[in-house]
Amino acid sequence: MHKKACGAAGEQKASDFLESKDYRIIFRNWRTRYGEIDIIAETGDTIVFAEVKTLPSGNIQTLEKELGHLKQKRIVETAKCFLSKYRQYNCKYIRFDVLVVDMPDFESVYHIENAFSEYV
Repeated sequence: MHKKACGAAGEQKASDFLESKDYRIIFRNWRTRYGEIDIIAETGDTIVFAEVKTLPSGNIQTLEKELGHLKQKRIVETAKCFLSKYRQYNCKYIRFDVLVVDMPDFESVYHIENAFSEYV
């Protein structure tokens, strides 16, 4: 499968997974000049900024490489732009999650809550 199509399918699977857990999807593929956040969702009093990694032939080392310090920093900066634009979410807790899709030896969707924070 083409990389872009594989990623889109993984993001759909991750969105479906979150919705099945009663998350409300606010945006998908929200972009700024800093970067992109794959999924922005709400659950209870928390806003979740989620990075989706579709790794059908990956392993834990691949995941670590894909989510390096620079990538995390871009996600955090993009989240700040979101919160600046959509101030109605400023009273919510903020969490950065990672959803790993189709990685061998893991569940179909492996959800890592609080995967990283601004101070990494």
